[in-house]
Amino acid sequence: MGKTIIIAEAGVNHNGSIELAKTMIDQAKNAGVDYIKFQTFKAEKLVSVHAAKADYQKTNTNSDETQFEMIKKLELDIDAHKGLIQYCNAKGIKFISTPFDLDSIDLLFDLGVELFKIGSGEITNYPYLKKIAQKGLPVILSTGMSNLSETEGALDTLLTNGLNRDQVTLLHANTEYPTPFDDVNLNAMLTLKEAFKVNVGYSDHTPGIEVPVAAVAMGATIIEKHFTLDKTMEGPDHKASLEPLELKDMVKSIRNIEKVMGDGLKLPSISEKKNIPIARKSIVASCKILTGEVFSEENITTKRPGTGISPMRWNEVLGRVAQREFKPDDLIEI
Repeated sequence: MGKTIIIAEAGVNHNGSIELAKTMIDQAKNAGVDYIKFQTFKAEKLVSVHAAKADYQKTNTNSDETQFEMIKKLELDIDAHKGLIQYCNAKGIKFISTPFDLDSIDLLFDLGVELFKIGSGEITNYPYLKKIAQKGLPVILSTGMSNLSETEGALDTLLTNGLNRDQVTLLHANTEYPTPFDDVNLNAMLTLKEAFKVNVGYSDHTPGIEVPVAAVAMGATIIEKHFTLDKTMEGPDHKASLEPLELKDMVKSIRNIEKVMGDGLKLPSISEKKNIPIARKSIVASCKILTGEVFSEENITTKRPGTGISPMRWNEVLGRVAQREFKPDDLIEI
Protein backbone atom coordinates (compact mmCIF):
# COMPACT_ATOMS: atom_id res chain seq x y z
CA MET A 1 0.00 0.00 0.00
CA GLY A 2 1.05 3.61 -0.47
CA LYS A 3 2.15 6.01 2.24
CA THR A 4 -0.76 7.31 4.31
CA ILE A 5 -0.92 11.09 4.62
CA ILE A 6 -1.08 11.92 8.33
CA ILE A 7 -2.47 15.29 9.39
CA ALA A 8 -1.93 16.50 12.93
CA GLU A 9 -4.90 18.74 13.67
CA ALA A 10 -3.67 21.59 15.85
CA GLY A 11 -6.97 23.34 15.16
CA VAL A 12 -7.50 25.95 17.85
CA ASN A 13 -5.52 24.09 20.51
CA HIS A 14 -2.93 26.88 20.37
CA ASN A 15 -5.41 28.89 22.47
CA GLY A 16 -4.57 32.03 20.47
CA SER A 17 -0.85 31.90 21.36
CA ILE A 18 1.67 31.99 18.50
CA GLU A 19 4.39 30.58 20.75
CA LEU A 20 2.13 27.71 21.71
CA ALA A 21 1.37 27.14 18.03
CA LYS A 22 5.09 27.00 17.21
CA THR A 23 5.67 24.48 19.98
CA MET A 24 2.89 22.38 18.47
CA ILE A 25 4.64 22.56 15.11
CA ASP A 26 7.82 21.29 16.77
CA GLN A 27 5.97 18.41 18.38
CA ALA A 28 4.13 17.49 15.18
CA LYS A 29 7.41 17.41 13.28
CA ASN A 30 8.95 15.25 15.99
CA ALA A 31 6.02 12.84 15.77
CA GLY A 32 6.63 12.35 12.04
CA VAL A 33 3.36 13.62 10.59
CA ASP A 34 3.09 15.01 7.06
CA TYR A 35 0.97 18.09 7.76
CA ILE A 36 0.01 20.23 10.70
CA LYS A 37 -3.40 21.83 10.28
CA PHE A 38 -4.78 24.99 11.83
CA GLN A 39 -8.11 26.79 11.42
CA THR A 40 -8.61 30.09 9.60
CA PHE A 41 -11.63 32.26 10.36
CA LYS A 42 -12.99 35.61 11.39
CA ALA A 43 -15.41 35.13 14.26
CA GLU A 44 -17.78 37.73 12.83
CA LYS A 45 -18.13 35.73 9.61
CA LEU A 46 -18.29 32.30 11.25
CA VAL A 47 -20.93 32.53 13.98
CA SER A 48 -23.65 34.90 15.01
CA VAL A 49 -23.67 36.43 18.47
CA HIS A 50 -26.69 34.23 19.20
CA ALA A 51 -25.05 30.87 18.30
CA ALA A 52 -25.08 28.31 21.11
CA LYS A 53 -22.13 26.15 22.05
CA ALA A 54 -22.04 22.40 21.46
CA ASP A 55 -22.30 20.28 24.60
CA TYR A 56 -18.62 19.34 24.49
CA GLN A 57 -17.71 23.05 24.16
CA LYS A 58 -19.82 23.91 27.21
CA THR A 59 -18.05 21.18 29.18
CA ASN A 60 -14.52 22.19 28.20
CA THR A 61 -14.73 26.01 28.24
CA ASN A 62 -16.08 28.88 30.30
CA SER A 63 -19.80 28.22 30.52
CA ASP A 64 -20.59 31.92 30.78
CA GLU A 65 -19.16 32.90 27.40
CA THR A 66 -20.97 32.55 24.08
CA GLN A 67 -19.67 30.55 21.13
CA PHE A 68 -18.77 33.86 19.47
CA GLU A 69 -16.72 34.96 22.49
CA MET A 70 -14.98 31.59 22.64
CA ILE A 71 -14.14 31.62 18.92
CA LYS A 72 -13.01 35.25 18.89
CA LYS A 73 -10.14 34.48 21.30
CA LEU A 74 -8.85 31.75 18.96
CA GLU A 75 -8.47 33.76 15.74
CA LEU A 76 -5.15 33.85 13.90
CA ASP A 77 -4.60 37.05 11.87
CA ILE A 78 -2.73 37.24 8.58
CA ASP A 79 0.61 38.01 10.24
CA ALA A 80 0.19 34.97 12.48
CA HIS A 81 -0.50 32.83 9.41
CA LYS A 82 2.59 34.12 7.64
CA GLY A 83 4.73 33.50 10.70
CA LEU A 84 3.45 29.97 11.18
CA ILE A 85 3.92 29.12 7.51
CA GLN A 86 7.51 30.38 7.66
CA TYR A 87 8.10 28.39 10.82
CA CYS A 88 6.70 25.23 9.23
CA ASN A 89 8.93 25.71 6.20
CA ALA A 90 11.97 26.12 8.44
CA LYS A 91 11.08 22.96 10.36
CA GLY A 92 10.32 20.87 7.27
CA ILE A 93 6.65 20.20 7.91
CA LYS A 94 3.74 21.22 5.68
CA PHE A 95 1.21 23.83 6.80
CA ILE A 96 -2.47 23.62 5.94
CA SER A 97 -5.56 25.16 7.46
CA THR A 98 -9.32 24.81 7.28
CA PRO A 99 -11.03 28.02 6.17
CA PHE A 100 -14.40 28.70 7.77
CA ASP A 101 -15.60 31.64 5.66
CA LEU A 102 -15.23 32.98 2.13
CA ASP A 103 -12.59 35.58 2.97
CA SER A 104 -10.49 32.93 4.69
CA ILE A 105 -10.52 30.85 1.49
CA ASP A 106 -8.95 33.78 -0.35
CA LEU A 107 -6.46 34.39 2.45
CA LEU A 108 -5.17 30.83 2.43
CA PHE A 109 -5.04 30.69 -1.36
CA ASP A 110 -3.07 33.93 -1.47
CA LEU A 111 -0.67 32.52 1.13
CA GLY A 112 0.10 29.62 -1.20
CA VAL A 113 -1.44 26.59 0.54
CA GLU A 114 -1.21 23.44 -1.59
CA LEU A 115 -4.64 22.06 -0.72
CA PHE A 116 -7.87 22.89 1.08
CA LYS A 117 -9.28 20.92 4.00
CA ILE A 118 -13.03 21.37 4.37
CA GLY A 119 -14.58 20.71 7.77
CA SER A 120 -17.74 18.67 8.19
CA GLY A 121 -19.80 21.72 9.06
CA GLU A 122 -19.40 23.13 5.55
CA ILE A 123 -20.71 20.10 3.65
CA THR A 124 -24.04 21.86 2.96
CA ASN A 125 -22.50 25.32 2.40
CA TYR A 126 -22.93 25.70 -1.36
CA PRO A 127 -21.31 29.15 -1.84
CA TYR A 128 -18.33 28.03 0.21
CA LEU A 129 -17.89 24.73 -1.68
CA LYS A 130 -18.23 26.49 -5.02
CA LYS A 131 -15.58 29.07 -4.17
CA ILE A 132 -13.08 26.44 -2.98
CA ALA A 133 -13.62 24.35 -6.11
CA GLN A 134 -12.96 27.36 -8.32
CA LYS A 135 -9.51 27.74 -6.77
CA GLY A 136 -8.52 24.48 -8.46
CA LEU A 137 -6.53 23.03 -5.55
CA PRO A 138 -6.92 19.47 -4.22
CA VAL A 139 -9.60 19.17 -1.56
CA ILE A 140 -9.99 16.99 1.52
CA LEU A 141 -13.64 16.95 2.59
CA SER A 142 -14.77 15.67 5.99
CA THR A 143 -18.23 14.13 5.96
CA GLY A 144 -19.21 14.13 9.63
CA MET A 145 -22.93 14.62 10.45
CA SER A 146 -23.86 13.93 6.81
CA ASN A 147 -25.74 11.21 4.99
CA LEU A 148 -24.86 9.79 1.59
CA SER A 149 -27.14 12.20 -0.26
CA GLU A 150 -25.61 15.27 1.39
CA THR A 151 -22.12 13.97 0.66
CA GLU A 152 -23.10 13.46 -2.97
CA GLY A 153 -24.39 17.03 -3.15
CA ALA A 154 -21.14 18.44 -1.80
CA LEU A 155 -19.04 16.30 -4.12
CA ASP A 156 -21.14 17.26 -7.12
CA THR A 157 -20.69 20.93 -6.23
CA LEU A 158 -16.92 20.50 -6.19
CA LEU A 159 -16.88 18.53 -9.45
CA THR A 160 -19.16 20.89 -11.36
CA ASN A 161 -17.13 23.93 -10.34
CA GLY A 162 -13.71 22.95 -11.55
CA LEU A 163 -12.33 19.95 -9.70
CA ASN A 164 -11.63 16.46 -11.00
CA ARG A 165 -12.59 13.35 -9.06
CA ASP A 166 -8.93 12.51 -8.42
CA GLN A 167 -8.49 15.90 -6.69
CA VAL A 168 -11.00 15.06 -3.97
CA THR A 169 -10.57 12.84 -0.92
CA LEU A 170 -13.57 12.16 1.30
CA LEU A 171 -12.93 11.63 5.00
CA HIS A 172 -15.36 9.59 7.01
CA ALA A 173 -15.81 11.34 10.35
CA ASN A 174 -18.02 11.63 13.39
CA THR A 175 -18.40 15.15 14.72
CA GLU A 176 -18.63 14.43 18.43
CA TYR A 177 -15.70 15.13 20.74
CA PRO A 178 -14.79 12.50 21.83
CA THR A 179 -16.62 10.09 19.54
CA PRO A 180 -18.12 7.03 21.29
CA PHE A 181 -16.69 3.83 19.80
CA ASP A 182 -20.22 2.58 19.07
CA ASP A 183 -20.77 5.59 16.80
CA VAL A 184 -17.60 5.32 14.67
CA ASN A 185 -19.10 3.11 11.92
CA LEU A 186 -15.74 2.72 10.19
CA ASN A 187 -17.26 0.61 7.42
CA ALA A 188 -18.97 3.78 6.19
CA MET A 189 -15.55 4.86 4.90
CA LEU A 190 -15.70 1.92 2.49
CA THR A 191 -19.25 2.89 1.55
CA LEU A 192 -17.97 6.33 0.50
CA LYS A 193 -15.25 4.76 -1.61
CA GLU A 194 -17.65 2.41 -3.35
CA ALA A 195 -20.38 5.00 -3.87
CA PHE A 196 -18.26 7.84 -5.23
CA LYS A 197 -15.11 6.20 -6.66
CA VAL A 198 -12.77 8.63 -4.90
CA ASN A 199 -9.94 8.27 -2.42
CA VAL A 200 -11.14 8.03 1.15
CA GLY A 201 -9.68 8.58 4.59
CA TYR A 202 -10.70 9.08 8.16
CA SER A 203 -10.84 12.05 10.53
CA ASP A 204 -10.77 10.67 14.06
CA HIS A 205 -12.16 12.05 17.29
CA THR A 206 -12.14 8.85 19.37
CA PRO A 207 -9.90 8.46 22.42
CA GLY A 208 -6.59 6.75 21.70
CA ILE A 209 -5.10 5.55 18.44
CA GLU A 210 -6.77 2.20 17.68
CA VAL A 211 -9.43 3.50 15.31
CA PRO A 212 -7.19 5.53 12.96
CA VAL A 213 -4.76 2.60 12.81
CA ALA A 214 -7.66 0.29 11.91
CA ALA A 215 -8.78 2.78 9.25
CA VAL A 216 -5.36 2.58 7.59
CA ALA A 217 -5.62 -1.22 7.51
CA MET A 218 -8.99 -0.78 5.77
CA GLY A 219 -7.57 1.47 3.07
CA ALA A 220 -7.61 5.04 4.40
CA THR A 221 -5.26 7.22 2.34
CA ILE A 222 -5.43 10.14 4.80
CA ILE A 223 -5.68 10.19 8.60
CA GLU A 224 -6.48 13.36 10.51
CA LYS A 225 -6.22 13.47 14.30
CA HIS A 226 -6.46 16.31 16.81
CA PHE A 227 -3.49 16.82 19.08
CA THR A 228 -2.59 19.09 21.97
CA LEU A 229 0.36 19.78 24.20
CA ASP A 230 -1.74 19.04 27.28
CA LYS A 231 -5.25 17.57 27.49
CA THR A 232 -5.94 19.45 30.72
CA MET A 233 -5.68 22.89 29.09
CA GLU A 234 -8.84 24.95 28.81
CA GLY A 235 -10.34 24.97 25.33
CA PRO A 236 -13.00 23.18 23.29
CA ASP A 237 -10.87 20.43 21.72
CA HIS A 238 -8.03 19.60 24.14
CA LYS A 239 -9.71 16.70 25.93
CA ALA A 240 -10.47 14.88 22.67
CA SER A 241 -6.90 15.28 21.39
CA LEU A 242 -3.70 13.24 21.55
CA GLU A 243 -0.71 14.49 23.50
CA PRO A 244 2.67 14.50 21.70
CA LEU A 245 3.84 11.03 22.75
CA GLU A 246 0.47 9.55 21.78
CA LEU A 247 0.67 11.28 18.41
CA LYS A 248 4.13 9.81 17.88
CA ASP A 249 2.83 6.34 18.78
CA MET A 250 -0.02 6.73 16.29
CA VAL A 251 2.36 7.65 13.48
CA LYS A 252 4.63 4.71 14.32
CA SER A 253 1.67 2.32 14.38
CA ILE A 254 0.35 3.58 11.06
CA ARG A 255 3.76 3.22 9.42
CA ASN A 256 3.97 -0.34 10.75
CA ILE A 257 0.50 -1.12 9.39
CA GLU A 258 1.59 0.15 5.96
CA LYS A 259 4.47 -2.34 6.04
CA VAL A 260 2.40 -5.32 7.14
CA MET A 261 -0.32 -4.86 4.52
CA GLY A 262 2.07 -5.87 1.72
CA ASP A 263 1.16 -6.48 -1.92
CA GLY A 264 -1.50 -9.12 -1.34
CA LEU A 265 0.36 -11.95 -3.11
CA LYS A 266 0.28 -15.15 -1.08
CA LEU A 267 3.91 -16.30 -1.23
CA PRO A 268 6.54 -17.25 1.37
CA SER A 269 8.27 -14.11 2.55
CA ILE A 270 12.02 -13.64 2.34
CA SER A 271 12.36 -13.88 6.11
CA GLU A 272 10.44 -17.16 6.46
CA LYS A 273 11.81 -19.15 3.51
CA LYS A 274 14.70 -20.44 5.61
CA ASN A 275 12.20 -22.04 8.00
CA ILE A 276 10.43 -24.17 5.37
CA PRO A 277 12.73 -27.22 5.65
CA ILE A 278 12.79 -26.87 9.45
CA ALA A 279 9.03 -26.63 10.06
CA ARG A 280 7.70 -28.92 7.33
CA LYS A 281 7.89 -32.72 7.25
CA SER A 282 9.08 -35.42 4.87
CA ILE A 283 8.16 -39.07 4.40
CA VAL A 284 10.52 -41.19 6.52
CA ALA A 285 10.88 -44.80 7.55
CA SER A 286 8.99 -45.62 10.78
CA CYS A 287 10.96 -48.82 11.22
CA LYS A 288 13.69 -50.78 9.45
CA ILE A 289 12.77 -51.41 5.82
CA LEU A 290 14.62 -54.03 3.81
CA THR A 291 15.44 -53.84 0.10
CA GLY A 292 12.48 -55.17 -1.85
CA GLU A 293 9.89 -54.45 0.82
CA VAL A 294 6.77 -52.51 -0.17
CA PHE A 295 6.18 -49.09 1.39
CA SER A 296 3.01 -49.21 3.49
CA GLU A 297 1.13 -47.40 6.24
CA GLU A 298 2.97 -49.70 8.69
CA ASN A 299 6.56 -48.82 7.71
CA ILE A 300 6.51 -45.17 6.73
CA THR A 301 5.46 -41.97 8.54
CA THR A 302 6.05 -38.20 8.37
CA LYS A 303 8.62 -36.27 10.42
CA ARG A 304 10.75 -33.17 10.27
CA PRO A 305 12.86 -31.96 8.48
CA GLY A 306 11.15 -31.11 5.22
CA THR A 307 14.18 -31.88 3.03
CA GLY A 308 12.84 -35.12 1.54
CA ILE A 309 9.70 -36.24 -0.27
CA SER A 310 6.69 -34.10 0.65
CA PRO A 311 3.91 -35.87 2.58
CA MET A 312 1.57 -34.54 -0.12
CA ARG A 313 3.03 -37.36 -2.29
CA TRP A 314 1.98 -39.98 0.29
CA ASN A 315 -0.26 -41.95 -2.05
CA GLU A 316 2.45 -41.92 -4.71
CA VAL A 317 4.91 -43.58 -2.30
CA LEU A 318 2.52 -46.21 -0.93
CA GLY A 319 2.92 -49.51 -2.81
CA ARG A 320 6.35 -48.65 -4.19
CA VAL A 321 9.18 -51.16 -3.66
CA ALA A 322 12.19 -50.10 -1.60
CA GLN A 323 15.28 -49.98 -3.80
CA ARG A 324 17.58 -50.08 -0.77
CA GLU A 325 17.51 -50.64 2.96
CA PHE A 326 16.18 -47.83 5.22
CA LYS A 327 16.77 -47.40 8.92
CA PRO A 328 14.14 -45.72 11.18
CA ASP A 329 13.90 -41.93 10.46
CA ASP A 330 15.76 -42.25 7.14
CA LEU A 331 14.28 -40.05 4.41
CA ILE A 332 12.39 -42.25 1.97
CA GLU A 333 13.62 -42.26 -1.64
CA ILE A 334 11.78 -43.60 -4.65
